[in-house]
Amino acid sequence: MTLQRTYPQGVTSWIDLEQDDVEAATAFYGALLGWTFHDATPPHAPVRYVIAQLDGQDAAGIGGPRTPGTGTPTSDPSWHTYVAVDDLPAALARLEAAGATVTTGPTVAGEGGAWAAFTDAQGADLRLWQAKNRLGAQITNAPGAWNFTDLRTTDQDAARDLYGRAFGWEFSDLGFATMIRVPGYGDHLAATVDPGIHERQDEVSAPPGFADAIGWLGPTVGDEPPHWHVTFTVEDRDTAADLAARHGGTVLGTDESDWTRTATIRDPQGAVFTASQFTPPS
Repeated sequence: MTLQRTYPQGVTSWIDLEQDDVEAATAFYGALLGWTFHDATPPHAPVRYVIAQLDGQDAAGIGGPRTPGTGTPTSDPSWHTYVAVDDLPAALARLEAAGATVTTGPTVAGEGGAWAAFTDAQGADLRLWQAKNRLGAQITNAPGAWNFTDLRTTDQDAARDLYGRAFGWEFSDLGFATMIRVPGYGDHLAATVDPGIHERQDEVSAPPGFADAIGWLGPTVGDEPPHWHVTFTVEDRDTAADLAARHGGTVLGTDESDWTRTATIRDPQGAVFTASQFTPPS
């Protein structure tokens, strides 16, 4: 039996999006990332929810009206990220004490678990997940899977303060970027689903503490509002960009660094994300 991936308190654990046409969304992401889908709509739910899988493992969620064009139009078609918590009301209380605004209180999502949502002081939206039967993404950092979610904000000092107080996050300035870390997360992975994580990262001279990384902190780009930005791993950046364009997406730009080749893409219904090819220095 395959060991299920678990997420300690404070670790980003799941992503999903809500779009007006679920079938169109599954067609786009299936073609781009190789996902397959199965229905996970709770009984009597007013909307549809499907689980995207990669190699038979849960990768993300897509929700929306049961029939395209019915119901209330989706106001935010972008990707949402969830942070794992052990106690939803307690986590919301810490967030409010740190200056966040709760936008959706504890909400039961069938037998999967319960969620809530909040906005930080700069306006970036983030969600919480208290797992029951659905523990979170079961495949990450593989081609076609979720890689990281990064906070792009107008006040990085305020973000450090709020999220540090609410979740115990630590921030490591690496010169080229600021890494968001949950201390001990790498050891949790090594003891559960990724026993070779420390050795593998040593082989590529990853920055100290990289095994604990859950994302990156940086400034907003251009006129975009503060938000949490989702990145997917791809085998080849150029191939991913071409596939996105051929299936109705828009390539907004490309970039290269010492470690990655990336493309910023807008899907046909408006969600913006990054496709990232890992290219570590030799």
